[in-house]
Amino acid sequence: MDRPTTRLRSLIESEKLLIAPGVADCLNARIAAAEGFDAIYMTGSGTAAVRLGTPDIGLLTMTEMVDNAQRIAEASQMPVIADADTGYGGPLNVQRTIRAYERAGVAAVHIEDQQWPKRCGHYAGKTLVPVEEMVSKIKAAVDARSDSDFAIIARTDAYSVEGFEQAIERGRHYQEAGADILFIEELRTTEQLAQVPATFRVPTLFNMAGSGKTPFLTGDEIQKLGFKIAIYPNFLLLAGIRASQRVLHELKKGASVECLKDHLAGWAERHELLGISRMRELEERYGVDDKSRVGLES
Repeated sequence: MDRPTTRLRSLIESEKLLIAPGVADCLNARIAAAEGFDAIYMTGSGTAAVRLGTPDIGLLTMTEMVDNAQRIAEASQMPVIADADTGYGGPLNVQRTIRAYERAGVAAVHIEDQQWPKRCGHYAGKTLVPVEEMVSKIKAAVDARSDSDFAIIARTDAYSVEGFEQAIERGRHYQEAGADILFIEELRTTEQLAQVPATFRVPTLFNMAGSGKTPFLTGDEIQKLGFKIAIYPNFLLLAGIRASQRVLHELKKGASVECLKDHLAGWAERHELLGISRMRELEERYGVDDKSRVGLES
């Protein structure tokens, strides 16, 4: 089987838009794999929510982010595009970050041009590093990878800080520095979105964050604009919040769980999703006694 990095490159080079749903944990990674997606995106904002219960404001460390990415990559066996925040320091820190994500089995990372502590790209309060500093980070990232197919995605948050033209100008510098893919964050109009793929020779990434700032577009519309990748960082998280609230509301008022059946996955479905049948097969292969093998009680 091809390496995840090579598989991701092939997907990006194809004519079809690559849709990567955002996941923050192994369960949602397995759900995405079961639903037939070709790649997934490890969302930084989702990771902050799931692991810390906080907004995405730079509280997570590099080690925590890499650990989450590794678990997701292993659980899904899919190419993972991962949020690497600012790279967690200067050029040498960025190199350590790249090597760590590579060892974790990730296929690509994006690094952004914010000052630390960073902010979610759809929050206020963002500040940027100078262009020259980000260029140095991109060059360091490219030099650090051992697999040439490992994709370095340069993200700029300049739009809401300096304006559209400065975001495009930063993108040009990042392209020349060696970024494989460009990610212009928080664009507000279809006209601006159309200009991004037309401006750069490297592939571009569309972020459907769900905040309402970027237009809600279909996959076909995103592809017609010229983007090669579309990530959906928050939709599984938002769906999970609403579903959890509904179940908890019913439980709190003392309702019978019978009324929730239509909103719940089945018991067997849950465990098949987690691979219980495969675990039983492996136990059989390795001589575990039939009475001791894992399985669902009848």
